[in-house]
Formats: sequence, C-alpha cells, structure tokens
Amino acid sequence: MHPVAQPLDVNQDRQWATLAHLGGVVGVIPSYVIHRVFKDRGPFTAQESREAANYTMLPSIIVLGGILLSLIPVVGGVFSVVAAVTWVLLAVTSVRAGIKVNRGEPHQYRANTHLYDRFTGHRG
Repeated sequence: MHPVAQPLDVNQDRQWATLAHLGGVVGVIPSYVIHRVFKDRGPFTAQESREAANYTMLPSIIVLGGILLSLIPVVGGVFSVVAAVTWVLLAVTSVRAGIKVNRGEPHQYRANTHLYDRFTGHRG
C-alpha cells in the first residue's frame, strides 16, 4: 500500500514551481518530472511546471537536434551555433521565469508552443 502524498504548503508549492522553471536550463526533463510528481499536490506547482514543460520542450528538441546534426562534416558548425544560441536563450528565459515565480508571481512565456499539452492531450 502506498502512502497518500500530502499537499504542499505555500512555501513548498512556490519552491517546486521555481525549480520547474530553473530546471529549464538543462531542458524539459526537470519540469516534466516535477509536473508529473507534484501536479496534484500544489496548484502553483501544477500551473508553473506545466507552463515550463510546455515552453522548454521545443527548445530542448532543437538543442538535441542541433547537437546531433553538428556531427555532419562541413555544415556541422552551423548546427552547433544553432544549438548553442537556442540553449543560451532557453537558459536566460528559464532563469528569469524562475526568479519571477520565486516571488510568487505566475509566469507565462511569450513564445510558448504548448507542445507538452499537445503530447499529453491536455486541454485548457
């Protein structure tokens, strides 16, 4: 038998929401895991980890693709630059969002493609 997970208190809710955004520095995996584990335990964490997962999915795919394509001789350098620039933008926007969310303010990314919602079938 599994113990029932307790709801997050306000500070924990803000902490996990912040970590979901800051995790964007390394890609979509941290926000995805935080959303799956904590979405039913804290409303702010549910909202912000979903926002972070939605935003970080496309840049994560671009960075991974750029790294793989950088192995192609002659044109690989171009893909290396694309991957690096994409990662820098992802890191900067994730840290900015994390700082805002840590103050208790919700954050919405301007260029959010909502890919996570599309893959999971979430509406709303």
